[in-house]
Amino acid sequence: MRLGIGMVRPSTLLKGTTQCLPSVKENCGPLTSVRQNKATCLRITNSFNPLGSTSIQCFESIRGAKLRDKWLECQGIKNWEGLLDPLDDDLRGEILRYGQFVEAAYHAFDFDTSSPTYATCCYPKESMLTQCGIGTSGYQVTKNLHATCSLHVPRWMERTPYLVSTQSSWIGYVAICEDKEEIARLGRRDVVISYRGTATCMEWLENLRATLTCLPDDMAPKNCEPMVQSGFLSLYASSTKSHPSLQQMVKEEIGKILQNYCDEPLSITITGHSLGAALATLTAYDITNTFSQAPLVTVVSFGGPRVGDRTFRKQLERNGTKVLRIVNSDDVITKVPGFVIDDRCDVAKKEAVHLAAGLPAWLQKRVEDTQWVYAEIGKELRLSSKDCPHLSKGDVATCHDLKTYLHLVNNFVSSTCPFRATAKRVLERTHQEKQLLFRLKDHQPT
Repeated sequence: MRLGIGMVRPSTLLKGTTQCLPSVKENCGPLTSVRQNKATCLRITNSFNPLGSTSIQCFESIRGAKLRDKWLECQGIKNWEGLLDPLDDDLRGEILRYGQFVEAAYHAFDFDTSSPTYATCCYPKESMLTQCGIGTSGYQVTKNLHATCSLHVPRWMERTPYLVSTQSSWIGYVAICEDKEEIARLGRRDVVISYRGTATCMEWLENLRATLTCLPDDMAPKNCEPMVQSGFLSLYASSTKSHPSLQQMVKEEIGKILQNYCDEPLSITITGHSLGAALATLTAYDITNTFSQAPLVTVVSFGGPRVGDRTFRKQLERNGTKVLRIVNSDDVITKVPGFVIDDRCDVAKKEAVHLAAGLPAWLQKRVEDTQWVYAEIGKELRLSSKDCPHLSKGDVATCHDLKTYLHLVNNFVSSTCPFRATAKRVLERTHQEKQLLFRLKDHQPT
């Protein structure tokens, strides 16, 4: 099977491994659910068991009971205060669960450029999640989603038909939780919108359109001009005679869902990786801006680039949209496009972020007029490949790989103790230090 130009295979193996991610139990902390079946995708689930020898099944039921009572907090109703550092285990499980929906979007996509079904979904809606290994999730796909490129390609590209024939590509799906037991565990009926990352040449060209542009009138509120990355907006809002825009498809499907389930607790979770993370943010903005009675809308993004300016961020916050960005500090994609001029103190503390804070007002205005000034959006869970011995020497593709993100999330503890193996050593050292103090006290003269 061939990959599109510039495409990073979603199942990129970690350096130094053969079939799957290294056993974290042996190298980076406990991880019990790593499947090594070559025929299925790798699945990483949270298996941290603070109950010692208690069975995982019992622990999952207890965790489910906890999640049912705190799902609003896990969805960001309080901006994840007290849940990110150290990382709350229920939130960890939810992040990994949504990561599996993004993995499914990758695995369902036909990457074979020689195939007549290139850039479409490989499976029917009814069996897609089962074919992708998450058939027991309790969710059912209700809508396939396509993104359309608005670029006019140069003539030389017409000689490579498969490059220009993918103006519209399958980008993801909408799924609804239909299983009663899962609804009870979650505490509400959850709607997931999941997007894959960049896969086609046309999408790569849109990614390169990095200047900011104003949102169209149907997306911008009165007396406000939010700006977003040109290429991302093009993929979200463009349509052809044969394909409606991604925006149209999402709004139509969400409208139906809100009408059908208006009498029960509901949440909308939009998740994606890379390009999909950017589209997830745009989708969340559009839903909260369109539907006044929308439930809590949350974005869980992995390795996403910057999307919009400060006005866009302020409008997102005003609409009540909650955004949790999972960021690998060694992933260059999270540092582009553009640069940041920001007055928020938490942004100024971040590493490897290009800031232009402290500029004179007149110069700052000139810089903003270049349409290259972005803003960081939402809350950030910052991780680092360097904290894991198997990822510390990874290349650019490995640092950006979705599996790397899920691996890091599964093993992250806190900013002072970033990896579970490190946590174990710290705990052992602390215990030894306490024992030493006790011995010193015993030998002190009375």
